[in-house]
Amino acid sequence: MRRLSGFNLVSLALGLAFLYVPILILVVYSFNASRLVTVWGGFSTRWYVALMEDRALQEAALTSLGIALASATLATVLGTLAALALTRLGRFRGRLPFAAMIYAPLVMPEVITGLSLLLLFVAVGFERGAATVTIAHTTLTMCFVAVVVQSRLAGFDRSLEEAAQDLGCPPLATFLTVTLPVIAPGIAAGFLLAFSLSLDDLVIASFTTGPGATTLPIRIYSEVRLGVKPEINAVCTIFIAVTALVVILASLATRRAERREAAAP
Repeated sequence: MRRLSGFNLVSLALGLAFLYVPILILVVYSFNASRLVTVWGGFSTRWYVALMEDRALQEAALTSLGIALASATLATVLGTLAALALTRLGRFRGRLPFAAMIYAPLVMPEVITGLSLLLLFVAVGFERGAATVTIAHTTLTMCFVAVVVQSRLAGFDRSLEEAAQDLGCPPLATFLTVTLPVIAPGIAAGFLLAFSLSLDDLVIASFTTGPGATTLPIRIYSEVRLGVKPEINAVCTIFIAVTALVVILASLATRRAERREAAAP
């Protein structure tokens, strides 16, 4: 096993510190008894109690979760269909424009995407709200799902589908029983990626939101401009804890599945 040099160890430590020390500071100061976020006043959970009484932040968090769940579901369905079309239909007519439209949000600045969608909604007279944010986030995240699922389909063994069809399995049943289970990890990864991108988005949501559809990033940004409230540290800490718990559970499930495969005869 190759040992790391001192320079590599220092570089690794500085990189990890740059990434995680700000998060650690945020978590620590969420338990600060003082209202001043830069002055330590002792350990306290008062801001978590205050968060339970802050209806604005709670409604913003629920709005963000609902929009993220809806947009991630739509993006997963549309992105999977797009990946299947790009992978299975070959050089069909209009493939290049279709692929360009699918991948455009990957390289397009979010400001341009948000402004374009805003002009579209205004032109068609669509009232802005949770529905417009959901549509915008679906447009943004569908390309990421398509890329993930397409990479999964690229290594798919088509002989499995051919064997199922030779045994009399119709095309739809072949897809549901053979193809879908194999590409399911890619679909799940695309869904989680779309969910996290939607939950984190600020720029596009700020262009396409309307009354009654204030997401959590927009609420936090509007309040931070007037000064960081301790309740914001608390809500961010809760999201960090939930994310860490999900990652740990996923790692344990993956390790258990690997052990079962290794123990299988």
